[in-house]
Amino acid sequence: MGWIPPSSLFLVNLYCAVAATIQARCQSISVQIYFGSPPSIWLTKMQTTKLYFTLGRPLAPLYSAAMRLRETCYRRGIFRSHRLDVPVISVGNLTMGGTGKTPMVQCLARLLLAHGFRPAIISRGYGGSARGKVNLVSDGTNLLLEARVAGDEPRFLAETLPGVPVLTGIVRRLPAQMAVEMGYDVLLLDDGFQHMQIARDVNMVLFHADRLAGNSRVFPGGELREPVAALHRATNFILTGVHDRNRERAQQFAALLQARFPQIPLALTGYQVAATVRLSTDGMIEEVDTDFQIEDRCFGFCGIANPESFRSTLEQCGCTLAGFIPLGDHQRYTLGVIGKIAAQARQAGAKFLVTTEKDLVKLGDYAADLPLPLLGLRMEVTVDEALVQSVLNRVQAGIPSW
Repeated sequence: MGWIPPSSLFLVNLYCAVAATIQARCQSISVQIYFGSPPSIWLTKMQTTKLYFTLGRPLAPLYSAAMRLRETCYRRGIFRSHRLDVPVISVGNLTMGGTGKTPMVQCLARLLLAHGFRPAIISRGYGGSARGKVNLVSDGTNLLLEARVAGDEPRFLAETLPGVPVLTGIVRRLPAQMAVEMGYDVLLLDDGFQHMQIARDVNMVLFHADRLAGNSRVFPGGELREPVAALHRATNFILTGVHDRNRERAQQFAALLQARFPQIPLALTGYQVAATVRLSTDGMIEEVDTDFQIEDRCFGFCGIANPESFRSTLEQCGCTLAGFIPLGDHQRYTLGVIGKIAAQARQAGAKFLVTTEKDLVKLGDYAADLPLPLLGLRMEVTVDEALVQSVLNRVQAGIPSW
């Protein structure tokens, strides 16, 4: 590649930054909640997204070219990629929307702790109001920022991972460097595949088994954040959320990935319910000694990227659903939203409300006012030994991925 004028590099970075912001907004788009038939909500949302992608399709080649140029600039050293003094594990995805990054980060943090490492989590802090260059959500012992300030995912990770600090910042090398200075010896970069300012030793790319690569078109014509060729940067492919009903399709997609990228190991992972949890009187999450009973009618709701996966989990638990409301990803809860959920649950004859543990961390201000008990499901990732060993080998060797 020849010389590139500095003004062009600035425009590439500016275009990619603006496009990334638009991506995040599109990812969190949700229609105004109609507390009636959940299928109507879901259908309307899918139709709206399809319309946006159709309108954006003519611009997709421009965005794709900009992302390829940006990657080339990092690879050639025109843009700087910072190598830290400790191993870095990035967990990211090629597609917009949820692929299970947060549960995977949680799983890896526990794995590293169990093998004697001192991991720290670095996140952008999407959805939070904190604007500092470095925001300390947790120092590993104390929870320092609420979900509305930190962002729901960083707060969730901080609350469920004692001993693991969580730091956020838009320029992620700054909280990453602070974590190193605090004495932590492995960094987990949440949603880091496109964040090439930090070099990494493990570069995981996740695909959810229900959504795979979406419509396989690059944003704004589809769900891909980058062209498929960007996957050469990965060290591991992970298909998440695999279960009996989608296993065959997931295996077919896995075969396609391995045919194109035979050098990159691939693993299929699933989820299982680890515990039932609730909010304690001081607003902290605690496990409860109770199981879902088939005769108990529950009303489910959640604000995650793939709410139908949570509905399926509830059904697989054997719980009788009196109703279910899928909310937008990173849903901001208010008294109005909570009141409507509670009203519909009572009308449906539910005995309790149930949501995800990630949603539960945002409901501490409202739980005491609910007319029904509120429970959450704690999920954990099921991983095979080959994936565990692959990650540990790279962390111990400190092999750069690109």
